[in-house]
Amino acid sequence: MTWWQALVLGLVQGLTEFLPVSSSAHLVLVPHLLEWELPPTQAFVFDVLVQGGTLLAVLVYFRAEWWAMTRAGWRALRAPRTAWRDPDARLLLLVGLATVPAGVAGLLFKDAVEAAFAAPRAVGGFLLLTAGLMAGAELLGRHTRPLSQLSPGDALLIGLGQALALLPGVSRSGSTMAAGMMRHLQRAAAARFAFLMAVPIMLAASALAVKDWLAMPHAAGFALPMAVGFVTAALAGYGAIRALLGYLARHSLWPFVAYCALVGLLVSWLG
Repeated sequence: MTWWQALVLGLVQGLTEFLPVSSSAHLVLVPHLLEWELPPTQAFVFDVLVQGGTLLAVLVYFRAEWWAMTRAGWRALRAPRTAWRDPDARLLLLVGLATVPAGVAGLLFKDAVEAAFAAPRAVGGFLLLTAGLMAGAELLGRHTRPLSQLSPGDALLIGLGQALALLPGVSRSGSTMAAGMMRHLQRAAAARFAFLMAVPIMLAASALAVKDWLAMPHAAGFALPMAVGFVTAALAGYGAIRALLGYLARHSLWPFVAYCALVGLLVSWLG
């Protein structure tokens, strides 16, 4: 992988990680359409590691929330009988619960997920699934509940949406927002929780990918593309978060439903 290929893929990752169009799908489809012959193992490790850039973006954007949640969680550990009544500590607990389904699925199905990254036609089907999930959320959700009303059961259900997003073509933000909206969360509240809950699983995935990277032959020669992809993804990801939260305060997910459905049909047809 060259540095300019990493630049393109980092930009794709940053823009599509938080927009509900599936970053993993685009990281499979862009090299396929440009006829880049990237080694499957190298491409998979890059795709996961470059998420570290978007992880940095979400940590910086929500730094106030994470600081408040961390402090509240520490207080809760010191006085567990009362401190979990704190809304920030409660939110931290809900984020932890929402992480469980994807964490379990990632450990059980790592090899199957990695193989799916080499199957562009399968990506088309998963994009259609993303479109269906978001359409269902728009049609069935009332979009009236604030984030403060989220329950542990809601968090686990949203976590199942994140587990689906291990598959390339199922958008993490799309599936988790859809699950939250089906529990009648406001669109912007569903998006905010989706971004917060992505942090633990992205941290774990990045740590595993670093291990795989270091085990690769000539790992040091892959450092420049990784650095370029990381920085590009971080900058693009920060802008994408800000843009999407502003958009969802006033608009629906229907344009993203149409985009995922159209691209999914094209990919499934062209193979």
